[in-house]
Amino acid sequence: MAGDLINPNPNVLNSTIEFLTAMITPALLISATGSLVLSTSTRLGRVVDRVRDLEKRLSELITADDKDAIPLYAKRLDTVVNLLDKVTSRARILQRAMSAFYYGLGIFILTSLTIAVAGLFNIYRWLPIPVGVVGFLFLFYGSILMLLETRMATFTVNAEMDFTWALANKVAPAEIINKYIYNAQGKHRLRPKVLEALEDGRTEEES
Repeated sequence: MAGDLINPNPNVLNSTIEFLTAMITPALLISATGSLVLSTSTRLGRVVDRVRDLEKRLSELITADDKDAIPLYAKRLDTVVNLLDKVTSRARILQRAMSAFYYGLGIFILTSLTIAVAGLFNIYRWLPIPVGVVGFLFLFYGSILMLLETRMATFTVNAEMDFTWALANKVAPAEIINKYIYNAQGKHRLRPKVLEALEDGRTEEES
């Protein structure tokens, strides 16, 4: 026995190293998936706060006594409702993404357990492969949802900026607004929707 400890069987040693390496791989995936869960949870918390803020703004607009005194009241109300709809959709997408990441996390833990069972009892050595593939599928699905949510986040930011430009065009002097509409070559440097919103604001002001 002492000789076995001093001069271990190379085949047994290689098998042990392979077993430990196989156990480490799901652990790395578990760590990566946990980071995705944490970041998704943070984004979801911010979106929920955003929904509450928009609900408060919508309530203040609806219950305002003198609606005519509010600049661009109809456009402001439409923007808030539009943002509330998009942000609510973002919250639902983030919830589904976080669920997918949690499922993937559980599957990767199960993968590690199946590797341990296969290594210890030398049975079902093929089982960790399909289990790990299922975990990858959940991870891929959650990533697709996060990409969709990111695009919607960009849309909501652009929608709010469009309204901000329209409001600035309504209340700010023209010489100030014109400094930011054209570049040094005299070309428009704003998005087409922003320019359209500015033109709408000028038309309302002239009428």
